[in-house]
Amino acid sequence: MTKKILIAYYSWSNTTKQVAKNLVQALNADLLELKVKDDVFSPDMYETSAIAKAQIKTKNFPALLTKLPEISQYETILVGSPVWSGAPATPIYSFLKQITNFKGKLATFYTDVGSAGDYSKIFKTWAAPLTVEAVYPKEKNILTWAKEVIQK
Repeated sequence: MTKKILIAYYSWSNTTKQVAKNLVQALNADLLELKVKDDVFSPDMYETSAIAKAQIKTKNFPALLTKLPEISQYETILVGSPVWSGAPATPIYSFLKQITNFKGKLATFYTDVGSAGDYSKIFKTWAAPLTVEAVYPKEKNILTWAKEVIQK
């Protein structure tokens, strides 16, 4: 039986979206785009960063518009996010808090324009009580990494 894989992602500039789509095609996985209301973030990356920092500080994370599939059908969930000021995009927190009963493998990949900062640490904190199997290391080919996570 084929292992059922979900690629869930949030993308602000479509960069993470493209990576997620490539993974879906290569891994024969299901795709889930995490969406929030259009007016939650700004088209300006600096304003969006400030909004996200305020959301984290106040613990006022954005609600997802996305209806989640039955998560228990998946053996592996790979969560993709842009890095915002060293953290995952805040819609990722909202997603993780909706899948706290997930029993399979959870891993994350990211896209960034500089440093990942504390992305790994923050993602793992947000994912608790779930165990994060792996965080994508930027120096590795993402498809190779994803296949290794699935094979574990």
